[in-house]
Amino acid sequence: MTSIKVKFRPSLVPGHQGTIYYQIIRERKVRQLISDYKVFPSEWDDGRSMVTTTPKSERRSFVLSIRERIRWDVERLAKIDRRLDSGGMVYTADDVIDEFNRYAKEYSLFNFMESSIIKLKQNGRVRTAETYTSALNSFKKFLTSQPLKNDNLKEEDIMLDSLTADIMEAYQAWLHQRGVTSNTISFYTRILRAVYNRAVECDIIVNRNPFKRVYTGIDKTVKRALPLDIIRKIKQLDLSLNPTLDYARDMFLMSFFLRGMSFVDMAFLKKTDLKNGYVIYRRRKTGQSLVIAWTKEMQALLDKYPENSTEYLLPIIRNSGVNERSTYRNVGYNINHNLKKIAVIVGVSIPLTLYVARHSWASAAKAKGIPLSVISEGMGHDSEATTRIYLSSLDTSVVDRANSLILKSLK
Repeated sequence: MTSIKVKFRPSLVPGHQGTIYYQIIRERKVRQLISDYKVFPSEWDDGRSMVTTTPKSERRSFVLSIRERIRWDVERLAKIDRRLDSGGMVYTADDVIDEFNRYAKEYSLFNFMESSIIKLKQNGRVRTAETYTSALNSFKKFLTSQPLKNDNLKEEDIMLDSLTADIMEAYQAWLHQRGVTSNTISFYTRILRAVYNRAVECDIIVNRNPFKRVYTGIDKTVKRALPLDIIRKIKQLDLSLNPTLDYARDMFLMSFFLRGMSFVDMAFLKKTDLKNGYVIYRRRKTGQSLVIAWTKEMQALLDKYPENSTEYLLPIIRNSGVNERSTYRNVGYNINHNLKKIAVIVGVSIPLTLYVARHSWASAAKAKGIPLSVISEGMGHDSEATTRIYLSSLDTSVVDRANSLILKSLK
């Protein structure tokens, strides 16, 4: 039988906070596990072995959060003890502490997410790994910006089972204050929820439902599609005296010509993907395989540039094996920067980016007869998975014929 008790050690300096620690006794051997929690002597009830506070205390929220964390620590210690005991192992109080510390190291949010990111990369899901990294970096910034209520210390990491509805609600509010859109907030919280649910499935933590009060839906995005007459105007611009604008316009049009292909797929499109007049590639975001007829409009754009010396088809990544993902991101950033200048020239009020080409093709495709079930207006679908199902069952020649009609409309 293992005994776990919560204890308080006052500071030797009068007026300073003391330390909470756990006393673990097994087979008459006593060990101490020092926590990171500090409270004043007036906030400790020795008779009940717990932190306490008053309704009017300025530190009430902080002290109550410490009380909750202590409760979770004790639950975790008890769970570790039960697991060791049920395994029929001969173990000591030191083993319980070692297992607790190992848990703290491996199952903090940061460590668990970073481990998940490594596995995603190993499985070839690089794009998903990047989105997980983006969500993790956002949450790290939030935690480091939050002082622990009347305490000078800042949270550097957080245990998975320490995520609460209050913390997630505060994170959502923090993102709102920084001007982050609802869809981006939902994007981050859905990734964090997926990681949390994975830990629940692995029986690492008990589900405390921390996401119940935050938004995890998807809002309809503002329409970004350009009408064909504006696309035509962009196509007909004489930008020969400004190569950077000319290149940005060409990549925008190439995306449009390629049925709204995303820039990451364009960047990593290989010469071997173009066979017998068709581009056959797999979307990096979803893994879906697509086939696109290669048209004379696409070839004319490609012929404007020297043949790429790398394995890639388009003039985006020109140095193979040298920080390729960083290169594509930098090139994409520069293109979007220059597209905004083109928007001014043609009088477009919406922010012109490469993604607008995707929306614009989808809108034009709908007008040319592509079923609404396949491509909803401006790619404003509620479920990409649903759209993907319809696309997989659609004869690609139907889409290619519609694409041909769209390209002829630009002449």
